[in-house]
Formats: sequence, structure tokens, C-alpha cells
Amino acid sequence: MSNDTGQLMAAVKNAKAPDTDTRLELYRQMQACRMMEQRAYDLFMQNLIKGTSHLALGQEAVAAGFGVAMREDDYTFCTYRGHNHTLVRGVSMTGILGELMGRECGLLHGKGGSMHLMDIEKGAMGSYAIIGAHMPIAAGAAWSAQYRKSGQVAVCFFGDGTTNIGAFHEALNFAAIWDLPVVYVCENNLYMEYTPIGDVTAVENPGADRASAYGLEPVLVDGNDADTMYAVAVAALDKARSGGGPSLIEVQTYRHGGHSRADPGKYRPDEEVEAWKKRDPVITYRQRLLDEGVDAAAIDAIDAEQSARVDAAEETARNSGPPPLESAYKELWADGSSSWRR
Repeated sequence: MSNDTGQLMAAVKNAKAPDTDTRLELYRQMQACRMMEQRAYDLFMQNLIKGTSHLALGQEAVAAGFGVAMREDDYTFCTYRGHNHTLVRGVSMTGILGELMGRECGLLHGKGGSMHLMDIEKGAMGSYAIIGAHMPIAAGAAWSAQYRKSGQVAVCFFGDGTTNIGAFHEALNFAAIWDLPVVYVCENNLYMEYTPIGDVTAVENPGADRASAYGLEPVLVDGNDADTMYAVAVAALDKARSGGGPSLIEVQTYRHGGHSRADPGKYRPDEEVEAWKKRDPVITYRQRLLDEGVDAAAIDAIDAEQSARVDAAEETARNSGPPPLESAYKELWADGSSSWRR
């Protein structure tokens, strides 16, 4: 069983600032996530995205840090709040917006919607609407990589509320006793849907304070700082890839809006929301780059590039039709149809 005390936190503390190219890529990924989800919100308000959607506006540094650090053949598992985690793996923005809009150009041809994004070729192994369901599955993917000696790592993102689900504990136990190459990332945005996580949890830090129960290092980092997220991602991925076993990382972050688009989020104190918005990861990172001498023209070019990218993705999705009715019975079983059941 792995029991490396302080390894990851020491690596984060001692990490050198990323080079300029890496920092610009971190900013590019965050801005892509921010603009895509802002557009998704606009489309929802125009009734072009049906049902509901769970946005991660304000949490972009988490996805970007890992997205830049991960290898192309690594695996990502995420929740219904997983648009950004899917995008940073190189998945088509058109495919994501198309799926949210229920169009045939979507990743799943418009049949999955906001909570079921997947692109196996990019290592995006799915968004999971059932709380905690993906944690044991991520352990299974890591076990496969370990058995095949492929050097791949599974990274599993989940919310703070998941830490009170049985699958959280079962997955961590298996990962620890088998030294699996898996990184579990708890995105603690303070609220499990509408309930403050602190009101229903016996420990202050729902992920980090439980790590030692599985022989893992307690890791608690600033999830709104892209440099910090990149540093902890690199350290955890290197540890897993070198046979050092799993990690449990709790990142402190905040969603700018409610739990879903049906939730105005009025249960949160106004001063709390405003304080966290002052720590907006995209805005603060842009200013950091400028303060440290990065050319403003390079940053502006990224903004323009991502704005055009979102416009093009929306245009294609708008012009794509809904999935044909006959597709409802396709891609449901291994042979592609339900004919074998008759």
C-alpha cells in the first residue's frame, strides 16, 4: 500500500513556474472552457439546449491544469459537470455543443445530451450522472493499464458531495491496496447541489482529511490557480506512471452559478459569491501573465482565437439537424441494434 507522506505537496511547493509556452496553453484551455460554457448558457436561455446543464464556470483551472499535463493516451472520467474536462482532452467543441443542443453533429449524435459526453479516441471515457459511479470504473481502467504495463494513468474528477457516497470509499480502498495508477480529484466547490458540504460532513476537508484512512497523502490545493493545478497534476501523474500508486487530491474552487441552470443559487451568501468571483481563475491568470511580462498581443490573440472557435462551433451545431428517429434503436447493444433480442 502506498504511504508517501508529503510527496505531492512538496512537489507543488517546490515547483518552478511553467515556461511561457505552457502558461499560454493553460490560459488557452481555460479561455476555451470559459467561452464554450458561457455560450452554452446563452443557448440554454434561448431554449436551444433542452433539459438542464451543469456548468463549471469558475472552475476552469482544474480542467486546464490536468488537460495540459496529461498524456494523450491517459484516461479522463468526470461527472455531469464535465464539459470542460472533456474539452481539454482535445475533443471537438462542435461535438460538445452539438451534443448539448441534441444535434446529429454531437459527440453521441445528439442522443446523450449534457450529462453524457464521451470521446474514447481522445481518452474522454465519459461523463457520469450517477454520483460516484465512475470512481470504481476509473479504478478498473487503471487496473487495465497496470496489467498491460502501458504507462497510462486514469484521472477521475468528482464533486465534494461524492465523498459521502460508498463508491468513493470502495474505489479508494481498491486503488490503494493494488497501487493503481489512478488520480482522484475532488473538486470542492463548497456545495453538494444546494447543501453546504460542511453541514453534512464530519471533517472540514472532505477529500484531503480522509486520505490517510487509505494510506494516502492528504493533498489540499488552490483549485483556482492554474500554475498550482498544473504542478499538482504533473506530480500526481508522474507518481502514478512510475508505479507510486494512487493519489487523492482535493482542490478548493467555486462555481459562479447555481448547481444547474434551473438553480438561481440564492442559498449562497452574496458576499461569498463576490469574494470568489474576485478570484476568477481566468481573469486573475490573464493578469498574472501580463504582470510577468507576457506579450499582451499573444494573450489577445488567444482570446480572439477562442471566440472565433466558439462561433464556428455554434454555427455548425445550429445547422445540424436532430438525430433521425431510426437512430433511437442504434448503438444500444454491442452488435449495434436490438435485433438479437427478438
